[in-house]
Amino acid sequence: MFWRRKRRSSALRGNLTAFIDEGSEIEGKYTFSGTVMLNGKFQGEIASTDTLIIGERGVVNATVRAGTVIINGELVGNVEATERVELKGSARVFGDVEAPVVVVEEGVLFEGHCRMTKSKPAEPTRDFSVVPLKR
Repeated sequence: MFWRRKRRSSALRGNLTAFIDEGSEIEGKYTFSGTVMLNGKFQGEIASTDTLIIGERGVVNATVRAGTVIINGELVGNVEATERVELKGSARVFGDVEAPVVVVEEGVLFEGHCRMTKSKPAEPTRDFSVVPLKR
């Protein structure tokens, strides 16, 4: 009898828009929508409003702008997120991080500055001031 064992990475891939595995080397500007897992090497610029995950074997030398950035591997460059940045225990980050929420786990190597920004409201609020009626 054969048992199929699901690897963690293949289970994670089911929710991904793209998966760039180790052995891949990319240079340039990368834009995407959805969730992308990068486990290869990338150099250049990454821009998205969605989620970027840098895997444990990912090596990124880039400026990153995204909604959410989760880093498990190495990043050399600045990160700007509109929602959150998570630096997982195996992360090595050399650059500045800017986001409304920044999570740094124990074991992270982080050399740079961290700036916590205000989160942007989803919708501008309307002013419903009460005006007294004249009688």
